[in-house]
Amino acid sequence: MTTLFKNIKELIQIRAEGTTFISGAEMKTLPTIKNAFLVVDNGLISDFGDMENCPTQHFSKVIDASGKMLLPSWCDSHTHIVYAGNREGEFVDRINGLTYEEIANNGGGILNSAKKLQETSEEDLYIQSKARLEEVIQLGTGAVEIKSGYGLTEDAELKMLRVIKRLKENYNIPIKATFLGAHAVPANYKNNKAAYLDMLIKDVIPKVATENLAEYIDIFCETGYFSVEDTKLILEAGKKYGLTPKIHVNQFTAIGGVQAGVEFNALSVDHLEVVNPEDIEALKNTKTMPVALPSCSYFLSIPYTPARAILDAGLPLALATDYNPGSTPSGNMNFVVSTACIKMKMTPEEAINAATINGAYAMGLENEVGSITKGKLANLILTKPINSYGFIPYSFGNHQIDKVFLKGEEIF
Repeated sequence: MTTLFKNIKELIQIRAEGTTFISGAEMKTLPTIKNAFLVVDNGLISDFGDMENCPTQHFSKVIDASGKMLLPSWCDSHTHIVYAGNREGEFVDRINGLTYEEIANNGGGILNSAKKLQETSEEDLYIQSKARLEEVIQLGTGAVEIKSGYGLTEDAELKMLRVIKRLKENYNIPIKATFLGAHAVPANYKNNKAAYLDMLIKDVIPKVATENLAEYIDIFCETGYFSVEDTKLILEAGKKYGLTPKIHVNQFTAIGGVQAGVEFNALSVDHLEVVNPEDIEALKNTKTMPVALPSCSYFLSIPYTPARAILDAGLPLALATDYNPGSTPSGNMNFVVSTACIKMKMTPEEAINAATINGAYAMGLENEVGSITKGKLANLILTKPINSYGFIPYSFGNHQIDKVFLKGEEIF
């Protein structure tokens, strides 16, 4: 099947083959073609260019995009959308003055979600999770990473990963799975964290690898959760089974997690609400992608990732939602892009680069999605009629999406 998009007001994020990610000052540039066409052949981008060179052969479908813009779908490289229930009660607790840490210390937080998930059947968990996946696809997400981490027992963690695998099989969108067994210390291991880590390493990680349930391994390296030493232990164990590190670091405190990630060639280091000069220096001349999660900062009223310091140091940056029940109950990448511009002082060009090509890199999908490049998947957003792509982040709280396409097929 072939599809022609014609009269595109502006075709956004044009990249040559082999472009993996964008860094520093280059992120201020967003290559586009005005008055453009794009051809999709069997789900892949096969051609694009100026309308004056638009092909005239027969196409299975022709879409007139007059007044509208076309860009690659959002690439959300950090989510936890496989979870059970919600934590709206904790939302009210925070309004009444409790901090995220206080709620966690009172048995809330991740442990609250773990209890709910352990009590939820795999089928019910799948039904809840697929509804969220369908929601984010409709909001323009065309590739997504999903973590475990709300199970905190062997059975529950594997249940989460099997749900993610089922989502991969049933939906026409690239999905990457991450094993995050070290998300928190469960209550029954409260006084023996070492034993919990030992169980993950000896019992769970081998099964994750044997059943091919994840590509990545993650750990919450944070004060009150897991130390740098714990992080190195888990990352080393994961790498022995072919799991690439992607880790939570610097959400509340900077304790050396960034450096540990770099040491283990982590694909990404995520959160980074607290960043010091040593962290920035550690990331220079590496292939580790810093990932900011501005919706989390918004929801928890904590600092935003210092994007300007990161970009001005010549580093890349990706944006993701952190969609989860406790700190970011939203998977709306449009809001993420807006918030990055409004609160992190990123330009629209920087934010769109961070949410597309750099997001794709942060989950190992840079050769499949994230840019308008021949041979990549035609996972696309067709906007409503808008004046410029700057209107996308400007119109926060709304989205400017007319239609979403996965492999060239319109999603209804």
